[in-house]
Amino acid sequence: MSTSAIPSANNLDAFLMPFTANRQFKKNPRLLAKAKGVHYWTPEGRRIIDGTAGLWCVNAGHGREEIKAAIAAQLEEMDYAPSFQMGHPKAFELAARHAALLPGDLNHAFYCNSGSEAVDSALKIALAYQRARGQGTRTRFVGRERGYHGVGFGGISVGGMVNNRKWFGAMLPGVDHLPHTHLPENAFSRGEPEHGGIALADELERIVGLHDASNIAAVIVEPCAGSTGYLPPPKGYLKRLREICDKHGILLIFDEVITGFGRLGTGFAAERFGVLPDLMTVAKGISNATVPMGGVFVRKHVFDGLMSGSENAIDLFHGYTYSAHPLACAAASAVLDIYRDEALFQRSAELSPYWEDGVHSLKGLPNVVDIRNLGLAAGIDLAPKGAVGTRGYEAFVKAFELGLMVRQSGDAIAMSPPLVIEKAQIDEIIDITARTIKAVA
Repeated sequence: MSTSAIPSANNLDAFLMPFTANRQFKKNPRLLAKAKGVHYWTPEGRRIIDGTAGLWCVNAGHGREEIKAAIAAQLEEMDYAPSFQMGHPKAFELAARHAALLPGDLNHAFYCNSGSEAVDSALKIALAYQRARGQGTRTRFVGRERGYHGVGFGGISVGGMVNNRKWFGAMLPGVDHLPHTHLPENAFSRGEPEHGGIALADELERIVGLHDASNIAAVIVEPCAGSTGYLPPPKGYLKRLREICDKHGILLIFDEVITGFGRLGTGFAAERFGVLPDLMTVAKGISNATVPMGGVFVRKHVFDGLMSGSENAIDLFHGYTYSAHPLACAAASAVLDIYRDEALFQRSAELSPYWEDGVHSLKGLPNVVDIRNLGLAAGIDLAPKGAVGTRGYEAFVKAFELGLMVRQSGDAIAMSPPLVIEKAQIDEIIDITARTIKAVA
């Protein structure tokens, strides 16, 4: 190719952007060129406060020198090692550190590269476990309406967001869905909503009655549904799901891709709600988004169940070329040091009441029909304006113009700032959000 044929660096056409209205974006692009702390900067130097921790993932803030140093040191030492019938020390060190951090007997880790891969891995582990213990008829899964579990075919099958599902055909067979947890009577809840938790969870008994427990492998839920506008669970909901799963021998999977690593003021939502899942999927905050990484944390009885064959037989016929990639492991270990040394989970808990007061101060602004919060995250529903998503998109764009990055899902906006946020920066987020809401009234 001649140099004259090389596309210009300003040519936006070649990149097919994910989850984006490509033609709309490329007419008026929103580009980010630099990041540090809790801010991004555009190419022209305009500062944007990161109200979403990237995509719920930069929990320790941007540009952490400790993580850069760990990645560089690992790259100098060894760039890559396979995990199929081989290993490298940092993978085992990281798994041991995660096991020590996790609640209960979630003491085994399978590593992958994203939350989507983590979910598909967890579903496969659940099937393999049921088969290994002589329950091979347990092939059905139960997800939840408005749930988001990534974009693999397993994840969109158990997920419950219509636009993620409708384009892609039949998906996995044998999947049912619990009702979502967003009830009108819980509008403007502070923290865990009061109403409906037990009744919503008891819908699982109806599904068991329809199919029989002998055909159900696992239930998967996000403790707090994130991508649908942030929906904390009603009181008692997760504990009741755990009880029903125990009663019927069904595995319970928590998708903690968003809630894991401090978002709720504890290491994991499992601790926050006092409910121990059998499998837990993670990503995002595991590496502070510096190197793509995800994982499945596995309880002892599930791990032991997979070890049922002969000693020289492969225990799980599943994995990825980049499972436990050395650079990802180095980054994730450095992130654990930051979480520990700066007590960021505790910091999240301490800031949460201030954050709660701030977001609920927006009640009464034009078209605000609901506000939800738990930990350092919140969802705000705006009344529709014509086609669904119109007002939400206008709010997203206006907030960026005013210097704030938020997430949009339909007519909801969601916020989840880095755990290193200061109170003055929370004030700034709330101020810009208020101005945004008024501007799109």
